[in-house]
Amino acid sequence: MGRTRLSSIVFDASDARELAGFYGRLLGYEVRSEEPDRVLTGPPDGSGPALAFQTERRYVPPVWPAGPGDPQMMLHLDIEVDDLAAETARALELGATLADHQPQDDVRVLLDPQGHPFCLWVRTAP
Repeated sequence: MGRTRLSSIVFDASDARELAGFYGRLLGYEVRSEEPDRVLTGPPDGSGPALAFQTERRYVPPVWPAGPGDPQMMLHLDIEVDDLAAETARALELGATLADHQPQDDVRVLLDPQGHPFCLWVRTAP
């Protein structure tokens, strides 16, 4: 088998630039390339996964947790943090919203400005 590697995770959005800016501020990512309807971001040191954002004119945000007939999320990001309360507050200041359903004490489910769920979590003792 030839070389195979995951190069980026791509999010659809009604506004690719807006969503790229949110995750850039949240994760400290920088813009690597930008086109009219697509933005590629990644860690400044080049390590870790890149995130790409593409404008989808008919974008419909997922519902979490989804009910019958609701648009379902296809994936979500798990972001490990050292201080769950502080990073949750920072994500909210950046434009995220807290999801109504919170399934675990050591995880906060939030929605980015385009409605994609993501989780902040803190490592707890085994």
